[in-house]
Amino acid sequence: MPDLADAEEVTCDVLVIGGGTAGTMAALTAAEHGADVLLLEKAHVRHSGALAMGMDGVNNAVVPGRAEPDDYVAEITRANDGIVDQSTVRQTATRGFAMVRRLESYGVKFEKDEHGAYAVRQVHRSGSYVLPMPEGKDVKKVLYRQLRRREMRERIRIENRVMPVRVLTAGGRAVGAAGFHTRTGAFVTVRAGAVILATGACGRLGLPASGYLYGTYENPTNAGDGYAMAYHAGAELTGIECFQINPLIKDYNGPACAYVANPFGGYQVNRHGERFVDSDYWSGHMMAEFAAEVAGDRGPVYLKLSHLPEESVAALESILHSTERPTRGTFHAGRGHDYRTHDVEMHISEIGLCGGHSASGVRVDDHARTTVPRLYAAGDLACVPHNYMIGAFVFGDLAGADASQYAPYEGTLPLDQLREAHELIYRPLRNPDGPPQPQVEYKLRRFVNDYVAPPKSGARLSLALEAFERMRDDIAAMGARTPHELMRCAEVSFIRDCAEMAARASLARTESRWGLYHERLDHPRRDDASWLHHLDLRKSPSGAMEFTARPVAPYVVPVDEFSPVGGPSRHLGEVHPEQVAVAGARDAAPVAVRPEPAVTPSSAGAGTGADTPATPRLLELLSLAEDGTELPVLTPYLADPDPAVRRTAVTVLTETVPPGTGPALAAALADTDAGVRAAAAASLRELVETLAPEPALRDGLAGALSGSDPVARAAALDVLRVLRLGDTGLFADALSDADISVRVAAVRALVSVDAAEELARAAADPSREVRVTVAKALAGVAGQLGDTPDGPAPGRVRSALVGLLDDADALVRAAAYEALGTTGCPAPLAARARAALSDAAWQVRAGAATALSRAESGIAVPALAEALGDSNADVRKAAVTALARHRAGADARAALATATADPDADVRAYAARAL
Repeated sequence: MPDLADAEEVTCDVLVIGGGTAGTMAALTAAEHGADVLLLEKAHVRHSGALAMGMDGVNNAVVPGRAEPDDYVAEITRANDGIVDQSTVRQTATRGFAMVRRLESYGVKFEKDEHGAYAVRQVHRSGSYVLPMPEGKDVKKVLYRQLRRREMRERIRIENRVMPVRVLTAGGRAVGAAGFHTRTGAFVTVRAGAVILATGACGRLGLPASGYLYGTYENPTNAGDGYAMAYHAGAELTGIECFQINPLIKDYNGPACAYVANPFGGYQVNRHGERFVDSDYWSGHMMAEFAAEVAGDRGPVYLKLSHLPEESVAALESILHSTERPTRGTFHAGRGHDYRTHDVEMHISEIGLCGGHSASGVRVDDHARTTVPRLYAAGDLACVPHNYMIGAFVFGDLAGADASQYAPYEGTLPLDQLREAHELIYRPLRNPDGPPQPQVEYKLRRFVNDYVAPPKSGARLSLALEAFERMRDDIAAMGARTPHELMRCAEVSFIRDCAEMAARASLARTESRWGLYHERLDHPRRDDASWLHHLDLRKSPSGAMEFTARPVAPYVVPVDEFSPVGGPSRHLGEVHPEQVAVAGARDAAPVAVRPEPAVTPSSAGAGTGADTPATPRLLELLSLAEDGTELPVLTPYLADPDPAVRRTAVTVLTETVPPGTGPALAAALADTDAGVRAAAAASLRELVETLAPEPALRDGLAGALSGSDPVARAAALDVLRVLRLGDTGLFADALSDADISVRVAAVRALVSVDAAEELARAAADPSREVRVTVAKALAGVAGQLGDTPDGPAPGRVRSALVGLLDDADALVRAAAYEALGTTGCPAPLAARARAALSDAAWQVRAGAATALSRAESGIAVPALAEALGDSNADVRKAAVTALARHRAGADARAALATATADPDADVRAYAARAL
C-alpha cells in the first residue's frame, strides 16, 4: 500500500477520464484548441469503451435532405415521454452531420450509394436516421490513429491502466482527480484546469439472466465509475429512475439487432410469427410491449431471419458476426443454430443506467457543463436522452472545446478528499482473506434484480435500500492482493452507489412513465400534472441523497402531446423508505381484500495468427505502430519473406497511414499470400475516405483487377468507385469476371458512372444475385439521369427493367418491380404490376405494390386496396406504403383507414401514420 505522500502527481489543462467514444473526441478537440490534455483510461485506449465492442451503424444521423433536426428533436421528446431538455438534444440534431463528416475525414466509413450519397435507412416508422457503418468494427482503431498523430501526441498525454476513483474539488469547482495504476498499484493525483467525465454507462448494475457477472448488454468494464465520481463531487444527476432495458439474444450479451436486420427483411415476431410492436420509436413503451409478449402465452419472441434469401442471410452474417459482435457467430455455432434454419430467440437485458440509450445520467447543459463549475460529462454518462454514438461524439467535442479555456489549478489539492480516495482504493489490501469481489458483487447485483428491476413497488424499493445499506460493510470487508483486484473492488463500490441512486430515485417518482423503464405497480398511471419534471439527485451537505423535481423547460420544438410550462422547482429533500419490517398491522387479524383489476402503466483484423510465434521482426513492427513511422521504414517489412510479418506490416501501415499508404496497399493486393491480400483489401476499404486519389493508386488498383484473387479484385473495384478513379471501360470489363462478388462490385461501380448501356447488358447475367443487384442499380441510374419517360437513357433503363420483370427467379422479378417504384410506372407497366399482385411469390407481390406507388392513382389505388387483403403481412405493408403516395385521394384514404385495424403491428402503424 503506497503512502499518501508518495503520490505520483501530474498536471494538465484538461483532464479527460475515459478513453471511449466521447473521451477520445473530447481529448482531440481540446488539443486542437491549444490545451494540454491528459487522457486517463483504466484499460487501454486502443480497445476501450463500448465502441470497441462493435458498432454497425448510427442511430441518429440527421443527414440534410433525408431528415430535419426539429423532426428528430420531436421524436426523441416523444420517445422520452416529454422529459427532455430539448436544447441538448438539438445539439446532436444540428451538429451530428458535421460530426459524420469529421469522422469520415478520420477514415470512418459510413455506407453510401454508388453516387456517393449517404445510404440512410428508415428503420423506425417515422424518420430516416439510421446510417449503416460497413466497417464499424474499426472505428476505435481509427480514433486511436488520430490520437497518435504527431501533432496530437505533442498535446495529448495518454496514461493507460490508470483508474480515477474521485474527482477533486476546491472552491466549489473541479480541480483534478485521484486514482491509481491498475498494474503497479501506484497512487496517482492530477491537478487540472477542467475535468471531463466520459466513463460510459453503468452496465454492471443488474445481473444478466445468464448469471455471468460480465455478460452484460453494455460493456462490462463500465461499472458506473463516472456516475459515482460525479455524485461525490457534488454534481446533480437526473433521470436515474429511467432505466436502460434492451432486447437482446437469449443468453448472449449482445443486441439481437432487429434494426440491422430490418432493411434486409428481418423483424421481431412472437412464436406464431406475428409482428406485435406498436410503438414507433425505440423506447420504454416498446420494451413494455416486448416484455408482455415474452411473458405471455405468445412468447417467446424471435428475430425472424429464416425466411430471407441466401444473399440477405450472408450479408447479415457478415455484419452481425464481425462488425457488431465478433463472438456472435461462435455463439450460434456452439448451439448448432444457423439463420437459414433457426430464428434467433430474444430476451430482455438486465437493467442499467445510460443517458445515450435511455435518459439516466449526469445533468448537463448544451455545452456538456455539469452543475459543478469546470466539470463536464459526455457520452452515455451524460443525460442527453437517446444520444447514441453520434451524440457522444458531439458532446465530447462540446466539452473539449469549452474546457480548453482553463489553465491548471495552482492551489493545494484537498487533503481530505485525497485521504478518502486513498482509503477507497487500498483498504482491501488490509483484508487479503476477506470476501472476494466476485461474491460480493454477485450478491449486490442479485439484490438489484430482486428489488429494483421493473415492475417496481415502494415496498421492494424500500427493501432494496435496506440491503444496499447493509452491503456497505460487505464492501468494506472485501479482500484483494493485486492492483487488478483493487480495481474490481473499487468498481463494486461504484455499483453500490448507482444501485442506491436507482432505488431512491425510483421511490421518489410516484408515477409510472417510460413504459418498462419506470413501471410503478403502486402508482400505475402517468401524472403529467405533477411529474412533467426532471428528477434531479445530488449529495446533500450531510452526505445523504436529496432530490428536486425540476419542471421541464418550454420546448424549442413544439410537441402536441406535451405542454411544459416551466416554473419553479419543487425541493423534495431526502426520500425515506416505506415501513417494511412487518407485513400489515401488528394488532389486526388478516382481512381478505379483493384485488383491483391490473392497470398497465403505459396508458394508452485479421491478426498475425494465434499460433504464430512472435518473432523479433513482429516485435519491431509493433513498436513502430506505437511510435509512428514513415513508409520507407515499413517497406522492407512489406517485402519480408515471412507472410506473418507482411500481414502485420499491412496492419501497421493501416494504423499509422504515412504518405504513400494507398499505393503500398494496392501493391499488397498482388502479394503471394492470401492472408496478406485479404488484409490489404480490408485496409483499403477501411481507409478509402482518407486516401488521396492519386495516379499511382489507380494504377495499382487497376492492376489488381487482373489478379487471381477475387477478394482483391472486388476490393479494387470498390475503392476505384468510391475515389472516382475508374471509368466505364474498366468497370465493364469486370462484368465478365468468373466470381459473383466481383461482378456485383462491377455493377455498383457502373452505377457510379451512370453507365446505363452496360448495366442493361448485365441484366442477362447467369447469377441471380447479380441480376437482383442490376435491378436495384438501374433504379439508381434512372434517378441520376432524370425520370423523363421520353428521354433516351431512362428509356434504356426501363427497357432493361421490363426484361427483368419476366425473369425466371422470383427475387429478380421482385427487385425489378420495386425499382419501378423509383423510375416510374407508366400505364402498361402498371397493368403488369397489378397482375403481379397475384404472383405465387410474396416477394413479387410486395415489389408490385411498391411499383404501383408511382403509377397513376386511378389504376393503382383499387389494386392496392385489394392487396390490403393479402395473406402476407409484408405485402400488406408494401401496399400501405404505396397508398401513402396516393393519400390525396379519398379512395386511398378510405383504404388506409381500413388498414389501421390490420392484425399486423407494422401495417397498422404505417397506415395510421399515412393518415
